Amino acid sequence: MNKVRVWLDGDYDEATKSQIKALMDNDPKELTESFYRDLEFGTAGLRGIMGVGTNRMNIYTVGMATQGLANYLAKTFAGEEIRVVVSHDCRNHSREFAERTADIFASNGFKVFLFDSLRPTPELSFAIRELKCQSGVMITASHNPREYNGYKAFWADGSQVVAPHDRNIMDEVAKITDVNQIRHGEHAECITTLDETFDDKYLACIKSLSLSPDAVAAHHDAKIVYTPLHGCGYRLVPEALRLFGFTNVSVVAEQAVIDGNFPTVESPNPEERTAMRMAIEQAVKERAELVLATDPDSDRLGIAVPDEDGEYVLLNGNQTCVLLTYYLCRRWHELGRLNGKQYVIKTIVTTDMVAEVARRFGVEAYECLTGFKYIAGIIRRQEPLGGEYIGGGEESFGYLPETFVRDKDAVSSCALAAEAMAWAKSQGVTLWQLIKELYVEYGFYKEGLVSLVRKGKEGQEEIRRMMADWRTTPPRIIAGSSVSMIRDYSTGESRDLTTGKVTPIEMERSDVLQFITADKTVVSVRPSGTEPKIKFYFSVHEPLPSVAEYDVVNAKLEAKLGRIRHDLKLE
Repeated sequence: MNKVRVWLDGDYDEATKSQIKALMDNDPKELTESFYRDLEFGTAGLRGIMGVGTNRMNIYTVGMATQGLANYLAKTFAGEEIRVVVSHDCRNHSREFAERTADIFASNGFKVFLFDSLRPTPELSFAIRELKCQSGVMITASHNPREYNGYKAFWADGSQVVAPHDRNIMDEVAKITDVNQIRHGEHAECITTLDETFDDKYLACIKSLSLSPDAVAAHHDAKIVYTPLHGCGYRLVPEALRLFGFTNVSVVAEQAVIDGNFPTVESPNPEERTAMRMAIEQAVKERAELVLATDPDSDRLGIAVPDEDGEYVLLNGNQTCVLLTYYLCRRWHELGRLNGKQYVIKTIVTTDMVAEVARRFGVEAYECLTGFKYIAGIIRRQEPLGGEYIGGGEESFGYLPETFVRDKDAVSSCALAAEAMAWAKSQGVTLWQLIKELYVEYGFYKEGLVSLVRKGKEGQEEIRRMMADWRTTPPRIIAGSSVSMIRDYSTGESRDLTTGKVTPIEMERSDVLQFITADKTVVSVRPSGTEPKIKFYFSVHEPLPSVAEYDVVNAKLEAKLGRIRHDLKLE
């Protein structure tokens, strides 16, 4: 392989060369996986397994990405002082990659702001806007397994890079064919360190989001258990809760230890109940009214709440999105802040219940592709039109209740989830009871998700074949209901199978398929932009006549989700 020879003969450190030789002698399959392609910018920048090679996260691939980004910034903002901010999470090599990134930017003559230690991704987004930077980089692989790391590139508005910048950056990165093209080791004086005093600015903005200080004051001692899952939230989330007024917060001590190996969990993903196990066990002992968890870079939020029997229910991302959207809209209404110019945002695979909640309050509901850079794009387009953003989220445990950040923010979302709990308590209900009441009011929406993992080169090819097969032979009947509409976001067309009418989809192109049945069941299929997975999303709903009938309707919807998995051969 030519790429292997370049690394063996080039200006790479001896430890790297020794690792390559060991792979050549002992693991040729891993050698192929490490070099068969270059890491590319996807929906979240670079992301990959750490190791040697062009298809791995290491100081060289990070360096090439940074030099390519630097070259693009120099062209785009020619004649300006270019300012960038760099941060990182708790993962192995994250500090090393962040310092490497800052060094390269500084060596290109940029003004660089580097956080003194790990910080949440949303604070990086906030810093770009606050410090009037043109770009920023966050070293993180979010909630991926421990062997991964990543490189999220952000633009001047604080959102992750979008078209055409992502492709243009990729083009510039592709031009870096030799490590000697990477500038480094110069102009250290261009680097400014950001410390805890900057955290105070971010936290002050979060405090300004509070909508129910009286309810918090009345229930300030409600027990809350929080876990940062070994990541960035360990310092800022408890402080945000304190600033809101909560005085009875306990942290899972074992998981407050910063460790990129994530020793207490199989995967540091609050979407999985196993990751929440220790926090829920602590909540049981302490009889907590709310359990909060954040992923390693503290952009995703997990919530568990006790039901009527004291058993803790892990809310899915759709429920969290509905709950926060309802709370924000309800309080904006009660405070007299709604005037017809407000809006919320959800992604195309997020429950339609979010839109139903918003419309009842006279709030516009916009829809976008999966990824908060698309939510940020709608905010960006609405600002000059006078639209006022209330909140937005997606099913994958992300929510953004502000505009001073342009990515999902678990720090502010944790604080508002706790405030929603206190507000609900002041109304005489728990969060779990409130969710059931919302199902009665808006309809019982229930969602399912199947993720098929397909790793490596062969896995990528299999996912491409699967998407091609879904397009050529789409399902005609799902769970007993005929498919009435197919939306293909790669072509931008929505086809009504009843009338044959084709209408355009007014959003960016993406490799996503949706099948909508006559009874309004929705099935969405998309390859993940950040993980080696293909994902299948299901949404079904029925009226819920009363809270007393919750169990019966829930069982009916669960059975329907089972039929969908069976019909699509996903069991």
